[in-house]
Formats: sequence, structure tokens, C-alpha cells
Amino acid sequence: MRCKIAILPGDGIGGEIIPESIKVLNKIGLKFEHEFLFDYGNIGGNAIDKMGVPLPTETLKLCEDSDAILFGAVGGPKWDDMNAKYRPEDGILSLRKSMELFANLRPVKIFPALISSSPLKSELIGDVDMVIVRELTGGLYFSQPKKRWVSDGQRYGVDTLGYSESEIDRILRVGFELAKTRRSKLTSADKANVLETSRLWRELAVEISKDYPEVEIDHMYVDNLSMQLISQPGRFDVIVTENTFGDILSDEAAVLIGSLGMLPSASLAYSDNKSKDKRVGLYEPVHGSAPDIAGKSIANPIGAILSVGLMLGYSFSLFKEAEAINRAVNAVLDMGYRSADIASRKEKSISTSEMGDLITEYI
Repeated sequence: MRCKIAILPGDGIGGEIIPESIKVLNKIGLKFEHEFLFDYGNIGGNAIDKMGVPLPTETLKLCEDSDAILFGAVGGPKWDDMNAKYRPEDGILSLRKSMELFANLRPVKIFPALISSSPLKSELIGDVDMVIVRELTGGLYFSQPKKRWVSDGQRYGVDTLGYSESEIDRILRVGFELAKTRRSKLTSADKANVLETSRLWRELAVEISKDYPEVEIDHMYVDNLSMQLISQPGRFDVIVTENTFGDILSDEAAVLIGSLGMLPSASLAYSDNKSKDKRVGLYEPVHGSAPDIAGKSIANPIGAILSVGLMLGYSFSLFKEAEAINRAVNAVLDMGYRSADIASRKEKSISTSEMGDLITEYI
């Protein structure tokens, strides 16, 4: 197979973890006789510095012409001017919206070798294996009006939380379809006791559930879910939720497996509301740009490497190749190797490139 991949390292540790992912892809290509072609684009803060905007038209065109997108991270204190015309995060938000990447899948699965890295008791997390399905192109991050102003000597700000029936319908169906392939349990997170958008969300979830009688659906307020996610994490299979709730819950879920650096994600577009015929997907680790450790060679590349595994499976249906990556990550962790974020006081950590080399070598 011949695959064209757009590479967007972005800012901060993005430039350190993405090369490790490419090492892994090249090894997979060599082992399984595939050809991966890489084209690089600017996004985020580095794009603002070089081209004046966080998502240059050249980068968007590169992504549209590719078979998949591998993304690092954006942001950093250099661009933290609240009054700036553009912020680095505008780049990834615009890319998601432009490519209609409305379904974000964030798998959370415990690695047996890392049970001791979690702050939770081992008996709570031993069977953690869930996927958080986050709606990615609506809600507070995109709805209008969104503005700040001054009136009568006071500063005001407004963000709008809006969802249409079609936006909610399509992401719920992604959740139901995914649950069918797993343990047939779907938890729908909302805040229907307060928010009108959540009342619409729950109403549609109830209606759509009739099309999926084999899937057990559980409706849960997001504040309760955030507590249950820590106290009873093993109960969850697939969680589906709107944009802001999904952003927060998936970061909270990183605590279960010891570090945000371990979590991969896939952002997908589907051409109809039956969750079929996927288009270009974007793959990225869940962590941010981590400017405090950028340039120190201590960033954890596993989230980015596992994101490559998701790419191979979702975009190219190369399931044996994806499993080879998962096995390699598990094996390297079982051998006791750790990056700084998951190393205990008694364990010696290895560098970003050393971790990438070990995983590549195992493959």
C-alpha cells in the first residue's frame, strides 16, 4: 500500500514526538511492505511566526490532498497574548472544522506494566478499557456569537453553546456503532438538568437508541460521570459527549493510566449519519505542547506512536500493522523502560528518542 501522510509537528514537544512516530511508520512500511510518503506543513504558533496565520492555506491544501494527517501540538507562552488577532489553537480548531472532523475517538486502556503509575488503587483500574467519543466541531468552541466588549466601564465576554439536531445525531450514531463492536454499552454524558442543548442531546439519544436495541444506553450528568470515572472506571465502555465535556473528561481519564502522554486520539469525518465511508482522518496525542519540557528530550512519544496505530487501523484498514505497534509498546513497557512522566522515583527514565528507538526495534 502507498499512503500520503501530512505531517504537522506544530509547537513545543510536537517537534520531538512526531519524529518518533515517523520512525515507527517507516519500520512498519519496511516490515509489511508499505510505502509511506511524508509532506510537512506549518500550523499553530510556528505558522503565525512564519506566515502570519495559524492555519496557512498551503497547510490546509496539503491536508486535503493527503490520505491522513499526523499532528503534534500547538501553543506556548510566546503566543499567550489574550488580545492577539490569532492564537496557535485557532490553527487546529480551523483544521478540524474545515475538514469536517467531527468525531474524536480517545481510547483509554490500562497498560498492565503501568498499573503502579496510576494514583488510583490497582483493583480499581485493572480492567479499564474505554473509548471517549467527543463531538469536535460544535458547541462552545465554535458557536456564535463569541466576543468580548466593554460597556459602562465593565468588561464582558460571551461564548455560545449551540447544537443542531443533525450535529448531535451524527456523533451519537458514531458512539452507538462503536459500542456495537465492543461490549455494547454506551454512556451518554450531558447536563440535561440545566442546559437546553443537553436536553436536546438526551432526547435524541433516547430516540436513536431504538435503532440500536442491542446496545445498553446509560444517561449520566457530566458532573456525576466525572466522579464515577475515578471511583468506578471499569464500568465504562463507550462514552459519548459534546465538545467541552469530552475535552475535560478525556484529560481526566489520563489519570487512570498514569499520564496524559500515553493517550492517542483519532479525529474522523464520516460522509453520512450511518457512520460509514470515512474520509481523511487526523491523528494526534491528547497532550498539549508542554512548553515547560520542550527541548529537554524527556517528552513521552507513546501517545503519538499509538496515534499512528489508530491511523493504520482507521484510515488504511491495516489492522495487523496497528497491532504490531500496540504489541511493541506493551513489550517495551513490560521490559521496564519509562519516559520521565511515567517513571517512579525508583525507575530511571529514558529520552524521547530512546523510547522511539526501542519501540521501533521491537517492531
